[in-house]
Amino acid sequence: MAGNRRPTIKTVAARAGVGRTTVSRVVNGSELVSADARARVLAAIKELNYVPNTVARGLVTSRTDAVALVIPESASRLGSEPFFAALIRGVSEALADSRTQLQLMLVRDQAEREQLTESVAARRVDGVLLVSVHADDPLPGMLEDLGLPTVLAGRRDVAERLSYVHADNAGGAAEAVRHLLSSGRTKIATIAGPLDMDVGRSRLEGWRTAHHEAGAPASEVLVETGDFSWESGRRAMYSLLERAPDLDAVFAASDLMALGALEELRRRQRQVPGDVAVVGFEDSLARYAHPPLTTVRQPVEELGRTMVRILTEITQHGAARQQVTLPTELVVRESA
Repeated sequence: MAGNRRPTIKTVAARAGVGRTTVSRVVNGSELVSADARARVLAAIKELNYVPNTVARGLVTSRTDAVALVIPESASRLGSEPFFAALIRGVSEALADSRTQLQLMLVRDQAEREQLTESVAARRVDGVLLVSVHADDPLPGMLEDLGLPTVLAGRRDVAERLSYVHADNAGGAAEAVRHLLSSGRTKIATIAGPLDMDVGRSRLEGWRTAHHEAGAPASEVLVETGDFSWESGRRAMYSLLERAPDLDAVFAASDLMALGALEELRRRQRQVPGDVAVVGFEDSLARYAHPPLTTVRQPVEELGRTMVRILTEITQHGAARQQVTLPTELVVRESA
């Protein structure tokens, strides 16, 4: 009979006339609930004799010894971009000597988003490491509302409220363009990352900053965007050459896009670095490029380890929010 079924958070939410997130906030003691909503939820809990899963397992005041590494990207992208593999290595290494279990969660559609929401609401993990943050992604806000300790790889914008770790994207990009300018390049294009991500906007801003410092106006005609993939880099290089065939350098916001740009330059029979110098960002595949790629090295594994350190300090010691910027380094090779 329906009346004999164990009530769920969804049942309580329906009885109280609120959303499941509100029920979770009340259960977990969050202050982000109005007095009226809290009263209705508590009344529904009492009426239904609802016992949260975490309470039933005796986990209200103890740890689950599990953290979730959440990546809202496709499995194909996870496998094709070296950034993710390096980050996972860093996270795994940081957890190796602890008893904490790592749960890798890909969030590719609404069903997987709801599964994550349910897992978080039930407190099946002590905290979340969230990677690949886009401006319109509801996940950071949801995790913040639920009061679950969260550390981002990157940030939504400069006013980010959650803890995060990222590389000095703007500074690294500016250093790359300064190098190109100092070597005599005068028409430097850029293949920017997605502009709905802070990493994409920041690396584009670094390109603009270096031009401004040198008193060399940065023409928006020399800007093309990609999605950090090889193919988007090739397409962007094609478009840039169509618009500005006399460009003599390109800064790509990722190594994979730089490799795509190199392929298009080869197809156009442009010599690198003789005709066009190329610089990437990351230093993952750069040394294997032809010619070897000048790039901005970001410490991806260190980024993963730092995320774990911050999350551990929050979950085990109640530490305050931390926002960390890791330094980058320009690595000069034959392409520039």
